[in-house]
Amino acid sequence: MSTEQLKRAVELLVNQVGHWTPERWRDRGEPVHRLIQGLADRAADLAGGQRRPVPRLSDPALPDQLRVVVSDLIAAGPSAEQATAAADEIATLRTLLT
Repeated sequence: MSTEQLKRAVELLVNQVGHWTPERWRDRGEPVHRLIQGLADRAADLAGGQRRPVPRLSDPALPDQLRVVVSDLIAAGPSAEQATAAADEIATLRTLLT
């Protein structure tokens, strides 16, 4: 069930920020990118891979990058606790971006 919570948390955040203008992203893109990097690091750790920096392509690309990284995290097989922690982190960011 917790991976479903994680998927739902991602979709809620993507729906919240996916239509933002460049002006709105200006002060908010960095926290989203930090979240993506943290989730990518978790996925790498779970998969036994090497941590790599997630490139900051552009602010409007961040929602797609988030989807990809969370997909990688889910594919790595997080425990229920790990998936819940990731979903909580996404939910916290959603609140901060309001």
